[in-house]
Amino acid sequence: MRAVLPVLATQYKKTKIIATLGPASEGKIEELLLAGVNGIRLNFSHGTHAWHGAMIKKVRAAARKLSRSVAIIQDLQGPKILIASLPEPMQVEKGQKLTMQYGADYTQAGIIPIQYDFSRSVAVGQRLYIRDGAVICEITRVHGRKVEMVVKQGGKFSSNHGINLPDTYIAGSKLVEKDIEDIRFGLTQDIDYIAQSFVQTAEDIAPLREMIKRKGKNIKIITKIETAAAAEHLHEIIAASDAVMIARGDLAVETSAEAVPIIGRQIIQIARTMRTPVIMATQMLEGMTSSMSPTRAEANDVSTAVTLGVDAVMLSGESAIGAYPIETVAQMKRIILITEKYMFESGTFGTVQDFTAGHSSGDAVSRAAQILAESVGAKLILAETASGHTARSIAALRPSAAIIMASPDLQVCNQLAIVWGSKPYKVLKGRYVSAGIMRTLLKIGALKKGDFVVCIFGTHAGKSGATDTVRLLVA
Repeated sequence: MRAVLPVLATQYKKTKIIATLGPASEGKIEELLLAGVNGIRLNFSHGTHAWHGAMIKKVRAAARKLSRSVAIIQDLQGPKILIASLPEPMQVEKGQKLTMQYGADYTQAGIIPIQYDFSRSVAVGQRLYIRDGAVICEITRVHGRKVEMVVKQGGKFSSNHGINLPDTYIAGSKLVEKDIEDIRFGLTQDIDYIAQSFVQTAEDIAPLREMIKRKGKNIKIITKIETAAAAEHLHEIIAASDAVMIARGDLAVETSAEAVPIIGRQIIQIARTMRTPVIMATQMLEGMTSSMSPTRAEANDVSTAVTLGVDAVMLSGESAIGAYPIETVAQMKRIILITEKYMFESGTFGTVQDFTAGHSSGDAVSRAAQILAESVGAKLILAETASGHTARSIAALRPSAAIIMASPDLQVCNQLAIVWGSKPYKVLKGRYVSAGIMRTLLKIGALKKGDFVVCIFGTHAGKSGATDTVRLLVA
């Protein structure tokens, strides 16, 4: 289906918004999109395959109705270690001794059951966090499959609360049995990205890449950076990824809260030089889960993410279970718009250094297009892209001109929906695409006679990796 060409305003939201679907928003998908959502996250830590499948169909139906490109993200649970079944919540105190074991029955032996056997990976003296650090323990003994510990910080936890082992490297593939089942399901669905959790090295991504390849799919991989090990291998992990997510919640537990801002900045800097989209996630507007207004700290947090140059900011519980999902999206959009307005007026977005070093000729062409657009004050950069690479290359430069990313591939358009500044437009294969789009923009008033438009394309239309031409046109 041919999408309606987006109308360009003098200023539109260039940093994208991703919202997580849940009980609070499953019936409000169209409202979410109208409020400013560009991508939908489906959290496979919760919900059945039937529910997720139904949500995918609803998202696509809403996108077609509104003539919009929308990215759908399948977010895997990953090897998240969880407390298994407890008869009731537990309150533990400092100095109390606990024992954990995979598959244990608490009612029989008083041993806390866990859903993953980490006994062969941990060592005495290492830390164990429960419920994102609400409870802190120190391991004192490993006896067979039993892990004994002493509570250093008391608190409350219950079934399905997460466990973090910040001092422990858990070797082996990060695709657990549940992930594999969920991936197999996702590969039968109309999704655009799969987000892989708790990646520690670039090699952890390879099994997922292979599963996608075997099915002949063009689904992209978002690598979630949320472990101390991942923070030590940023260049390799980002190079192996199609996009990255700064998952600040688990990252703070696995490293430290004070380290997260620095690691986040490192990720953004590296990713932009590699033309890899970056998503900032976790508690962006957490207060709006129960309030119609964000805190000043939360507003500053979103604004800072925009100034750092992320491609997208993500809502989790705020949109999944919060009381005000639509209002939260609208508030996030307002923060983005006012921040971007200041950034462009002050000229502080800037470009990345060493952008062309070690990369393709197409990247050099993108840089030339951006320089040309800035020098003549172009209203629009029109990038024709078969695979999406040219579009991501242009976006990484953060041009002040509006960007239309024209592709004959509908999935590529959906994937580009969460790339900074993008206005994806589905086109037919062939030549003279730019001329046709410009005529439409003139007709609807989005362009005026005399406006400059920079076009970037390949002389072999529709061929991936063939971008070789920059052209300056006057409307």
